[in-house]
Amino acid sequence: MTFAPFATRPLLLAVLCAGLGACNTADRLSQVGLQPNLAAIQDPTAQPGYKPVRLPMPEVQPVSYAPNSLWRTGSRAFFKDQRAARVGDLVTVKVNVTDKANLNNETKRSRSNSEGFGLPNAFGLENNAGVKAAGITPDKLLNATSTSSNDGIGSVQRAEQVTTNVAAIVTQVLPNGNLVIEGKQEIRVNFEIRELIVAGVLRPEDIESDNTVDSTKIAEARIAYGGRGQITDVQQPRYGQQLVDILLPF
Repeated sequence: MTFAPFATRPLLLAVLCAGLGACNTADRLSQVGLQPNLAAIQDPTAQPGYKPVRLPMPEVQPVSYAPNSLWRTGSRAFFKDQRAARVGDLVTVKVNVTDKANLNNETKRSRSNSEGFGLPNAFGLENNAGVKAAGITPDKLLNATSTSSNDGIGSVQRAEQVTTNVAAIVTQVLPNGNLVIEGKQEIRVNFEIRELIVAGVLRPEDIESDNTVDSTKIAEARIAYGGRGQITDVQQPRYGQQLVDILLPF
């Protein structure tokens, strides 16, 4: 088996990207004048990248039943609890992300050094050493000075706000009773599709009586808000520019 030389790998990568770009161009040309298609509803657990969540679990506690009781174990109401509790149940996630950061840092440092060495009298040896003949004053044989200064300023200003609701589906029930959820929402406005993806782990106790849960109570939360369409396409650099940005070392 022979491998392509290292120098030819960028060329092969360029050819591959060009081929992929041609396929993408043909697909985009077929969609000229048409609205982008919505993705089909799919089973999250059947996706290629899906992996069941594994977290440290406490020891399994024996289930206790209450015979001759009118109340169901773990229920908050006299009748059946309508909150999500099993795989396939739906729960509404109230996404409320309001992040704001304002950081200002400034560091200054300065240092000044001065060193001097002289030998004006050394039992007359300074005359025999030829120091004066060389035009050097004996009391100023060595003078050294150094100055350093450093000034660093850093500033960070960030503000993000996402407020919306999205229905998620329970994809897994962990041994301790926590629920793994995943939800995806697509909204098409003219020729632009906005996507909202929510995933994470929540406790059944955090689900409100109206079957809603706040996004701040979701552990390992994954919230993505983006889109695709004509506006997003214009905002992205062309694939040729992306290839150049990757290959150029400077």
